[in-house]
Parts: sequence; structure tokens; C-alpha cells
Amino acid sequence: PPPSSSSSPSSPLWALPEELLLLICSYLDAQALGRLGQVCRRLRFLSSRDLLWRRIARGCLNSGFTQLGTDLAAGIPVKERVKVSQNWRHGRCRRETVLKWKCKQVLMPWMELDGEYLYLSQAENIQAYRLCPDGTGLQRHPQAIFSGHQEDVCRFVLVNSHIVSGGGDGNIVLHKIHGSYSVKFSAHEQEVNCVDFQSGLIVSGSRDRTAKVWSLSVGRVGQCLHTVQTEDRVWSIAISPLLSSFVTGTACCGHTSPLRIWDLESGHLLTCLGTDFHRGAGVLDVFYETPSLLLSCGYDTYIRYWDIRTSTRKCVQEWEEPHDSALYCVRSDKNHMIASGSSYYGVVRLWDKRQTRCLQSFHLSSPTSSPVYCLRFSTTHLYAALASALHVLDFTAP
Repeated sequence: PPPSSSSSPSSPLWALPEELLLLICSYLDAQALGRLGQVCRRLRFLSSRDLLWRRIARGCLNSGFTQLGTDLAAGIPVKERVKVSQNWRHGRCRRETVLKWKCKQVLMPWMELDGEYLYLSQAENIQAYRLCPDGTGLQRHPQAIFSGHQEDVCRFVLVNSHIVSGGGDGNIVLHKIHGSYSVKFSAHEQEVNCVDFQSGLIVSGSRDRTAKVWSLSVGRVGQCLHTVQTEDRVWSIAISPLLSSFVTGTACCGHTSPLRIWDLESGHLLTCLGTDFHRGAGVLDVFYETPSLLLSCGYDTYIRYWDIRTSTRKCVQEWEEPHDSALYCVRSDKNHMIASGSSYYGVVRLWDKRQTRCLQSFHLSSPTSSPVYCLRFSTTHLYAALASALHVLDFTAP
């Protein structure tokens, strides 16, 4: 409704100092702020201030704010992020296949997002593609290619302008993105299924049933600090944000828990997570949100949310894949949203932690079936890597 004469732009109410107006507006919801911005230029400017939208954004899906309030997408107006967040919630997006590759053998690509670039493993190489400025996809040809493995890259991480990759040849390769510096060393007797890298240390896991900690400090590059006998194939690994421990996800073919946390300094076992895993319930991906909160997924079709402050015996939340498919990858916005990739027909699902059922589903592979081996997302786009193609969901264009 139009404003009354007592609240018109020329009335004493709107002549109040900006600090008081912001305080008053802080009690409004998104719809009311949107309507307020239609009154006059001053209120349009005032109602668009990031300060007013932060509280609203923290309750939205994938708006760039963590549970602790840290802004991961500084520089993008918060109001715009709230608008796009509604597209994530309702599944409104434009789908596009941005890359296809022809290869006789089945590829298991992995990828990382970093600002203006997407890094994608294809066979034994990692290629860096520049994202198009208008958000429509990737530039056609890679800006850089990082080589070094004799067999396919299994996993890689991108940290502080360094790429650390593990390959089917049992080697670990370190590349510096801006420069020609690279290091390669033999790490495991069989393929390196997973790696992580933080603060001068690499952790790796292999089919050979070991996890290892490696030094990258000057004079000790490639030196193995610890070898952990996991008694099972290691599928996933991640270093805690506190840099004091790391978690391994294993195949669960024995009687030990597939999720275990190890001391990074000594290599000793600290704790096992969970007690009710069935045989074969291997953990294919793990993701730390905070030092005490982590997500896991795998062959038993569940996403599990662990809080090691409260219990190591049972997860605090879990979500089951509706079609009983193995889950190959999981990521979260470190707040309310989780995205998962399943093993059949390229299904990507979005979850709201505050709900028990799946929020949205996207089928990216048809009629041939392919797992979603890896997914990454920003506040506007989600990228999913399948066996033969890279797909993007653009949530700015419903």
C-alpha cells in the first residue's frame, strides 16, 4: 500500500538520522524491505544496505554466510545474494553442459573452484579453465595444464596457489600455479585415492591400506613423517581446520569404523566415529565445516553430520538418499545447505539441514547413467563433474 501522509518521504520520520532509520529497518523482513525501497530514492538506497540484509541472509540457503557469521562472498551485495538464494531453495536454474570429453576409458574427474578459475582433472592432467565474466560457463580452451602423473589423477586439492594431486601411479605431485615450480615423489605402493594439504603438510590415503603424512618444509620436501596402517582401503581424507588432526574414510571391509580421526603430529589414532556402519559402507567423501563439525557420505546412501564435541558414537543428523544410491561427493555452504552427488544418472540433490527430506533434485545424466564424481558451487553456480561431461547449474537465470 502507498505510504500514509505521516510516513511520506518528507515527513519527520524519514528525516531521522541514518543510524536510527537503520535500527528501525532492522526489524523488517525481506518483503517489507523490498517494498520500502520502492518509496523513494533515499529509502531505496537505505533499504539496500548490506547491514540490513545480513540477518536475513544468514537464515537463507547458500547466501555466503557461515553459521558463525563469516562472510565468504564479500564484494557481492547481500541483497542480491538473498534474491539468488530463493532460486536455490525453489530449484530455479538454467542447466548447461559446458565441457564434454571423449575417452575410451571411464574418467573419474575431480575439480576445485578458485575465484575466476575452475580446475578440472582429465585423465593424467589437471586443466585450469577461466570462468566467463557473464557467468554463462567456461572459456573453451584451458589457460594452463598441470602434468606429472603417468596414470589418471584420482584427487587433488588447491590451497594457497598450490595444487597437490594424487594419482593412479602412486605418486604425489605438487605444482605452484603461478610459476614453473613442481615436485613429484613416490608416495604409495598403489594408487593415491585422496589427498589434502594445509600449512606445509600433505596427508594422503591409498588403496594399499595406509594413510601417510608428508612434509613440505624446506629441506624435507617429500619426507614421510608418519605411516598409518588403516587396515582398509582409504577413499577420502581431510585435515582439520585446527591443523591438529585428520580424518580418514575407508572402505569398511573389516570390523573397524570407516571414519577415524588421527593425530597429525604423532599419527596415533584419536577416535572412531560411529558404531553402526554395515560392512561395505565405505566413506567416499568427507568435508570439515568447522574443527568440530564434519560431513561424510558413501556407499551406504547416507549423508551424516558429526559434531565431535557432543558424541563420537552417533552423528547428530543424517539424511538418506531417496533412491538408495551411493553418494560420491558432498559439500556444504557451512551454514544451512548441503549438496550431494549420487552414483546413478548424475543426480545432484540440495538439502536444507533444517529439514529431513531432500529439498531439490537435478538429473544431469540421461539416458546413460553416470555418477556425480565431484561437485563444487559458489553463491550463484553449481558445477558437477560426470564421467563424460561437466555440467553447470546457473541460479542467477531461473
